[in-house]
Amino acid sequence: MTTDTANVLDGEGWRDGLEAGVRRRIRGFIEELLEEELTAALGRARYARAREPERLPLAAGESETGESDAREVVLPVVGHRNGRRDRQVMGTFGATTVSVPRARVDAADGKTCEWHSKTLPAYQRRTKEIDAVIAGSYLAGTNTRRVGRALAALFRGSVSKDTVSRVWRKLKGDWEAWNARDLSSEAMVRLILDGTVVRVRIDRKATAISLLVVLGVRADGQKVLLSVRNMGGESEAAWGAVLDDLVKRGLKQPELAIVDGASGLEKALGSLWSDLLIQRCTVHKLRNLIAHAPKRLAEEVASDFSDMVYADSAKQVATRRKAFIRKWRLKCRAVADSLEEAGEQLFTFARLPPSQWKSARTTNAIERLHEEFKRRIKTQTVLPAGETAAMLFWALLASGQIRLRKVDGWRTLGRELAQPLDLAA
Repeated sequence: MTTDTANVLDGEGWRDGLEAGVRRRIRGFIEELLEEELTAALGRARYARAREPERLPLAAGESETGESDAREVVLPVVGHRNGRRDRQVMGTFGATTVSVPRARVDAADGKTCEWHSKTLPAYQRRTKEIDAVIAGSYLAGTNTRRVGRALAALFRGSVSKDTVSRVWRKLKGDWEAWNARDLSSEAMVRLILDGTVVRVRIDRKATAISLLVVLGVRADGQKVLLSVRNMGGESEAAWGAVLDDLVKRGLKQPELAIVDGASGLEKALGSLWSDLLIQRCTVHKLRNLIAHAPKRLAEEVASDFSDMVYADSAKQVATRRKAFIRKWRLKCRAVADSLEEAGEQLFTFARLPPSQWKSARTTNAIERLHEEFKRRIKTQTVLPAGETAAMLFWALLASGQIRLRKVDGWRTLGRELAQPLDLAA
């Protein structure tokens, strides 16, 4: 049994005369550009033996002999044409075949060499704009095979999965430059650090690795991606390597670091900056508290916790914190012990102006990036390599597919922190 797999979008009902007319004219326009470039390089037009005299500006120190301040010269011919050859080029106008002129030009050593066009460089089959379209389609959340199918109607099936992969690899130079950039001019008032797990192919087997992400917050409130590295886990050594690289490139100590509560990360930060203020994510802590409570008490734990961390003032936060501990020490001691384990790091946000509390309480700024990243790679299941995962995460922001906005309460970022409340009573 045979199946008709023709693409209905390639049919006549999906084409019009305007598009066809433009595509026909594209070939002549490109060939005209190439011919003009070659004429300028050779010093003569096609079939011409010499160029017409041209008026050039006077050199410094020359005296004027007439009314004009220019002189007539005949520029020498520097080569000869050598036939033509057909090449296919693809741009936003689609795929077309053009006739490219060939020529031999005189070299400085008296020999001749092949002329190479700057308008259409050797071996270039796609314009940079079309590479940007292909890369953008891939980053929008599809795999290499589906990009070709999605663009088939525009490019008449000329985009293969290998083409998409080659275009994607062109970003590697920009990725490496970003990883090596100087950070000494980046004055960060906050760092937000968190990791996520992705599946990549190592030795032909799907393997879970960790992507460690560091966001910075400038004094004007703008969030900036500082680092994304693939590691085997979130150990102290892994986070230490990420932080050491940032410091080596000039990153200075921030005022506050917002973390997810992983012990490896906190130890790495403490080893690097012993006096750094830490805010542990309240969302991560809530999940931890619920895990310590019986299932039927989960909603009650969540309600009491929300009343505490979303109180209107620092004084109310402290009062409800003491009430939470008293209540759950009697009802389920494991919950109270878990809250006390977090210590003052869970309530550092209360020392900030209330307008900043929303952005300082959690690592949601990175969590949202993780969710969007995983939504984009959902069609691929397993990424080809660990570096590919980190590079893709960076590219989503570098290409504008994901945009970072300023943190809430950024206008009060310059204010001094209040002293922590005394909870001894």
